[in-house]
Amino acid sequence: MSDGWICERGIGETRFALVEDGEIAEAHIDRAGELRFGSVHQGRLTRKLGRGGEADIAGETVFLPAWPEGRTEGAAVPLRIEREAIPERGRARSAKAVMTDAAAAVPQAMTGDLEAAGWSNLIDDARTGVIAFNGGLLTIVPTPAGTTIDIDGSLAMEALALAGVQAAARAVRRLGITGSILIDVPGVEGKAARQRIAAAFDRLLPLPFERTGINGFGLLQVVRPRRRPSLMERAQNQAAATAALDLLRRAERAGAKHHLDLSAGQAVRDWLAARPALIEELFRRTGVAPTLNSKGHDPLWWGDVSAN
Repeated sequence: MSDGWICERGIGETRFALVEDGEIAEAHIDRAGELRFGSVHQGRLTRKLGRGGEADIAGETVFLPAWPEGRTEGAAVPLRIEREAIPERGRARSAKAVMTDAAAAVPQAMTGDLEAAGWSNLIDDARTGVIAFNGGLLTIVPTPAGTTIDIDGSLAMEALALAGVQAAARAVRRLGITGSILIDVPGVEGKAARQRIAAAFDRLLPLPFERTGINGFGLLQVVRPRRRPSLMERAQNQAAATAALDLLRRAERAGAKHHLDLSAGQAVRDWLAARPALIEELFRRTGVAPTLNSKGHDPLWWGDVSAN
């Protein structure tokens, strides 16, 4: 597969990934019907709240950090999405927008199939939050307040700290983790050693980001601009939707000629059954009418595809 940004247009979602040396270095997912980062829409101002307020875009409420000067509630204004809605545990954080005169930026990417670059492995990492590296293991936990990354392993402390922060930098980039990130680095003696390890992190994570030094307790805090949901927030906080759309993509690739059977956990099956247009699109793309069944004890089981 050629390096560069690759776009894979599935049913109900579009996957984007930056491929470097044949592997996915960065990735994000755009879902149909969602307000995308950088997109421009005609909105209506609905409520002023202090210096900011709220607006409506096609029935969705968005947050305005700054109220457009000279405009009143009810006014129609062009708005650019500065942060997509974020699916957090127990709630969804609203999209954020600003008034703009600029046209939407159109992303440039080649069309392709990302499976060859390791998409399934990437999504498994996002689902579990557990990522192995040579000599150790990362455990990544997203929360509304920020993401924590724990480094553990069998290497000597300084070697483990160095390998761990390098693995953490790659994971942050690959999974699209943004906002506040707290990395628990194994204890390293001496300021100079801590600085060398932090510098290794800097070399692997592209700007923009800000960070502290590694303090005496082994904590490194990183802050990245929050623009869209991470793959972890998609996979864990929108579990049924993510599983269902992945099932459709696998079904589309299955090469069915006569028979196409989709089996998944009850929650995944119910999510799809409530959206018949997605099943109809699978039929249109494959030419085979799919059947949809619920199986297994886990309602969020990602399921199997049977095709012939």
